[in-house]
Amino acid sequence: MPIPGHIDPVPVPREVTAREDGRVDLIGLPRKQIAELFETAGLDAKAAKLRAKQVFHWLYHRGVTEFEAMTDIAKTMRPWLAERFVIGRPEVVEAQVSTDGTRKWLLCTADKQDFEMVFIPDADRGTLCVSSQVGCTLNCRFCHTGTMRLVRNLTPGEIVGQVMLARDALGEWPRGANDTRTGTMAGLDFDDEDEEAASAYTPDGRLLTNIVMMGMGEPLYNFDNVRDALKIVMDGDGLALSKRRITLSTSGVVPMMARAGEEIGVNLAVSLHAVTKEVRDEIVPINRKFGLEELLQACADYPGASNARRITFEYVMLKDKNDSDDDARELVRLIKQYRLPAKVNLIPFNPWPGAPYECSTPERIKRFAEIVFDAGISAPVRTPRGRDIDAACGQLKTAAERKSRAELDRLAEEKQAALG
Repeated sequence: MPIPGHIDPVPVPREVTAREDGRVDLIGLPRKQIAELFETAGLDAKAAKLRAKQVFHWLYHRGVTEFEAMTDIAKTMRPWLAERFVIGRPEVVEAQVSTDGTRKWLLCTADKQDFEMVFIPDADRGTLCVSSQVGCTLNCRFCHTGTMRLVRNLTPGEIVGQVMLARDALGEWPRGANDTRTGTMAGLDFDDEDEEAASAYTPDGRLLTNIVMMGMGEPLYNFDNVRDALKIVMDGDGLALSKRRITLSTSGVVPMMARAGEEIGVNLAVSLHAVTKEVRDEIVPINRKFGLEELLQACADYPGASNARRITFEYVMLKDKNDSDDDARELVRLIKQYRLPAKVNLIPFNPWPGAPYECSTPERIKRFAEIVFDAGISAPVRTPRGRDIDAACGQLKTAAERKSRAELDRLAEEKQAALG
């Protein structure tokens, strides 16, 4: 199926490289698959099912990174697990903190592919922006990530691993007397001295409250892996994040949208960015394959969409390109024509070196928002976050393309030496 962009993402051109030690990473696997692996490795069916339930709890509810920490599993069993399996996390190549508190991690997979994730703290929530691919194939002209080539899809484990790594960094796992983790994981320090307070963990008051599949890549071109990862994130016995707190963003892969609603059931965001064929063909090239009318009808048909669970339209504000009063009125007309339960997020364009566009003026953005809002449609203007570390919307592009691996290794060594 040819699509706009550098390459066709189906099939993905590069497979995941197997671990050199032959062990299997359990992160990203559901209970049933873990049990099957244990049975294949030599346990009888009943024991495999029991061990899988225990291991699943320790992986996804407690967040442990070593089998030795699984205290309700026999001591003789733990080395057996460690010989055959591993509890993975993406490697942290670089961690940056913006002046506004936004955090960005440059991560590396086991086969040395780099990608990024971003955590955005607010007064009433903390949102993790998760990547689904290494690179991207859509080539949206306003997006820095779109200037990269697609390398490969991220696996369910690499997607779930981002959420787990963020919880590591934020200290948001239950922590008590049996916890073996340190307080400096993922490049972020947290205080772990008060053992009594740590062991009194509850799910309330978490810093990480929401997930958006809006990082690098198009989630619906990695549908199976994204679905499987989010099912683990939503599992009540594991990470237990409600589907109402998860949003999947697509640039408009129409054939997969209904499946996303039926099989995942999370909130939908659509990268709209234009209201005419001419402009959207230019800035979101997938529009040449799946046009506006087809996209908006798919939004109208999205399972579960309602006034309580509105579809979010992302709209980046580009000076003299898509920001006129007529554009705002046409946006309102389209939303009402298709009777969409919708809100519009207006995003000031975040510049990057070589970008072909400029951001609309604050006055123009305000006027655009007023027109949409006066028509009865919510149209908040998103405050840019993390611009100083290239973590804002549309800015993600792996720092590995700007810094050599040797330089990153040298910086890591200097940081470690400074810590003593």
